[in-house]
Amino acid sequence: MRVTRIVANFQASDPSLARKFYEEVLGLSLLMDHGWIMTYGAQAEMGVQVSFAQEGGSGTPVPDLSIEVDDVDAAFERMCGAGFPIEYGLTDEPWGVRRFFVRDPFGKLINILSHT
Repeated sequence: MRVTRIVANFQASDPSLARKFYEEVLGLSLLMDHGWIMTYGAQAEMGVQVSFAQEGGSGTPVPDLSIEVDDVDAAFERMCGAGFPIEYGLTDEPWGVRRFFVRDPFGKLINILSHT
């Protein structure tokens, strides 16, 4: 037996609010829409990971979700341009990532990063 996929599930009173953040800004595709659940994703080879943390690093709170992108600077500009609240500014961390934290439409703290 092997794990083939891990899906993050967030409670949302209006799942359609995810569209602007996850589809329009981050570029994920709407993979499933049953009205009561909307699933976004990318058809890409990804590793399966689950993290357990005391803190988010550099004294930050633990984010609800981490999303790795190929261009974190472009993601930061798009999030700012779309008006999403930045909680931790674009930073080069000593463990080799460049990242920022942003709140999605449901109040979830999202860590968006690229490895340097």
